[in-house]
Amino acid sequence: MDLSVVDLSPVPDDGTATDAYANTIELAQQAERLGYSRFWVAEHHGMADTIAGTTPEVLLGHLAAETESIRLGSGAVLLNHYSPFKVAEEFGALDALAPGRIDAGLGRANGSPAADQALGTERRVENPDEDHAEKIEAVVNHLYDDYPATHAYSDLHIPRSGEDEPRPWVLGSSPSSATIAGELGLPYCFAAFIRPQFAPDAFETYREHFQPSRLAGGIEDPQGMLAVNAVCAETDDAAARQRAVAEASYKRMQRGVVGAPSSVEAAIDELGGVPEPTPATLDSGEWPRAMSGSPDTLAGLFEQLTERVDVEEVMIQHVVADHDDALRSHELLAEGVGLTPR
Repeated sequence: MDLSVVDLSPVPDDGTATDAYANTIELAQQAERLGYSRFWVAEHHGMADTIAGTTPEVLLGHLAAETESIRLGSGAVLLNHYSPFKVAEEFGALDALAPGRIDAGLGRANGSPAADQALGTERRVENPDEDHAEKIEAVVNHLYDDYPATHAYSDLHIPRSGEDEPRPWVLGSSPSSATIAGELGLPYCFAAFIRPQFAPDAFETYREHFQPSRLAGGIEDPQGMLAVNAVCAETDDAAARQRAVAEASYKRMQRGVVGAPSSVEAAIDELGGVPEPTPATLDSGEWPRAMSGSPDTLAGLFEQLTERVDVEEVMIQHVVADHDDALRSHELLAEGVGLTPR
């Protein structure tokens, strides 16, 4: 099994975006040493007090200079806000900075009405799936210089390294995104930390609709990745305490409050107690939104979930209050799954 990481660049309590980015860099460098396959950064808007991950194309440029071999990418760049050509230019430039190791993770999401208005984004599109599919296809055509000679964009070129072009991925949390990925013949990553109950249907839909790609950047056979919220500690009980931060954050979101508790103790107080450890064996159809455990427990859980959806790579997202705990979680996960350090 392969492991990867997606990081939101959370702002530490009493810290700044500078501190958040420094932590992201350290996480990426650690992931590279431990043998993780890829390190992605996220795009969220209007939450800068708590999440500094607003511009993956900027942060990835710095990560390119601070790492040597790990694949770097966006989880995701939100295409509904941007021109496909501009996105392709950004990822072409990233490829020139980190030749042959850039992933262009392409998704969509609306933020608050104010954030969308500030970004100039139309919140109501007549055919949103069709529009999204067209934008993804346009990004890939620009990245691979694959417009026919008669097309108006055939003379447009983007910066590139001369090695492998950025690899496009379709990211989503519903069967509609899976349909788009399948019909375009592109790799698909499902965000099970958002709507885990849709994971089996989404991957089934992806394979039902999959067609060997007519795009230069496409693939011949389905390729999937499962993104989960998971935190690891030495024991199941210790990990459950760490998971309290994620559980309290979700409770806050349900109340319309953005941000994670500042500590494990504060999260436990909000919840009224420590969450129960995630069981080592999940019931059929059980998909926890957040999970925790020792290295052995989580390795077993990952095996169960990846077998259900027939994928071989898990991407880790977590909500952890303390940066050292985040580093330790990734270290223990690497040991549990048996990654080979670089």
